[in-house]
Amino acid sequence: MDELIRFESVTTYNEFNNQETLHPLVTAIDLSKAHPRQKYKMYFGLYVIILKDVKCGDLFYGRNTYDYQEGTLVFFGPGQVVGVRSEEEFQPQGYAIAFHPDFIKGTPLGRAIHEYGFFSYNTNEALHISQREREVVLELINKIQYELEHAIDKHSRKLVVSTIELFLSYCLRFYDRQFITREDINSGILEKFEDLLNKYFQSDMPQELGLPSVNYCADMLNLSANYFGELIKKETGRSPHEYIQERLIDLAKEKIFDPHKSISQIAYELGFKYPQHFSRLFKQRVGSTPNEYRTLN
Repeated sequence: MDELIRFESVTTYNEFNNQETLHPLVTAIDLSKAHPRQKYKMYFGLYVIILKDVKCGDLFYGRNTYDYQEGTLVFFGPGQVVGVRSEEEFQPQGYAIAFHPDFIKGTPLGRAIHEYGFFSYNTNEALHISQREREVVLELINKIQYELEHAIDKHSRKLVVSTIELFLSYCLRFYDRQFITREDINSGILEKFEDLLNKYFQSDMPQELGLPSVNYCADMLNLSANYFGELIKKETGRSPHEYIQERLIDLAKEKIFDPHKSISQIAYELGFKYPQHFSRLFKQRVGSTPNEYRTLN
């Protein structure tokens, strides 16, 4: 079993990378200073962003393994466990920034950090950046390093937090570009989603498993829930949850026209545990209850 290295603090992450700790809650790291590595697992109690400049074997979550290519940005959030395996020892190359959740508490970034969904993307959804985008990334890392190398004063935290927030905002832009340009990966996701829902509702799965969740659909499409959600929103302007609800209502309308089925029976067929939950959703989306809709039509 691979050794599990726990990074609960910036200091322990710096020590692992042979880096001096200039601030207890935030760091910018030149990975070329780290010792050669081969196989290990990491638990993060920090936010960590890594720009890799060398192929370093496979990066994996649990049993899922992905090729960790050079020239990508990957994002890890508190609570994640990630492993690296390589056939032979390699010298890390690239850069990283890491910050403890306490560093951004009470700041606008601290309140908005959960909006950056890429901290919970799967490794195969890493951000592939162009040379120009890379220059932007390195410039912001250098600004963080500049602040850390100077004496800490009353402006330091605000400037570093603002730079990290700018960094993450650029990453949002870069991911938007990736959603558009990586057609080989993203092509047909909406069609596959629709096909998945059709097959789900045509089977006995609603009665056995209940309503299809966003997590279930993302897993079936081999995507993380956040990445899947953003892809669908780019395509349709709606979240997967809203899309599933619309499909439910369309199916419900068809079933309501069958006079031999009660509203409760229709609710159970669609996967609702309680008919009143179905009636409430139907009224929210349509403006009338299922019984009123049946009478009106």
